[in-house]
Amino acid sequence: MSGFHDLQFDESLIALARGGDPQAQEAIFRSFERPVATLARRLVPERAIAEELAQDVFVEVLLRLERYEGRGSFAGWVRAITVNRCLMHLRSPWRRGQRWLRGLAAIAPPEPDELPAQPESADERLDLERALAALGDRARLVVWLHDVEGYTHAEIGALLGGTASLSKSHLARAHARLRELLDHCRGTVPCLPAVVP
Repeated sequence: MSGFHDLQFDESLIALARGGDPQAQEAIFRSFERPVATLARRLVPERAIAEELAQDVFVEVLLRLERYEGRGSFAGWVRAITVNRCLMHLRSPWRRGQRWLRGLAAIAPPEPDELPAQPESADERLDLERALAALGDRARLVVWLHDVEGYTHAEIGALLGGTASLSKSHLARAHARLRELLDHCRGTVPCLPAVVP
């Protein structure tokens, strides 16, 4: 989990940060540094790019503090900025060009037969992170936003420029792909739901 759900934040610091108080601005950064970085890393698998996006989020948060009206939680507002910043990157022509070049170079996420058949030890945890990284951008985004961040299908559909049905179909396909990857990697029955509610 990225940590936005459990974050307790002193919202009195917002007024100080709006006024340019560097300590209040740093307090915002310190409070949200880990959840923003975690969410960016889950949505954008390339570590260096995710780190840059997380920094961009804080620049945007500080520049847009005047626009935060206090409706909803501040943590939710910061989370929405993080998701939108990551979506902008994933939709960018630069990103699409990278995927096209990777296809030409035959560098793709690992297929199930490229994953190890058995874990190295009995104590090794389920390799869900690797399986998530093997999903496409949209599938990974839908799984993380729905299953971890708690977004509704309607919210995800709107973010993707579609409907709740679009989100549901992407999630069902992503869960099926995750089951394939995890079954192949571990040789066990996965714990993901078989149907999308």
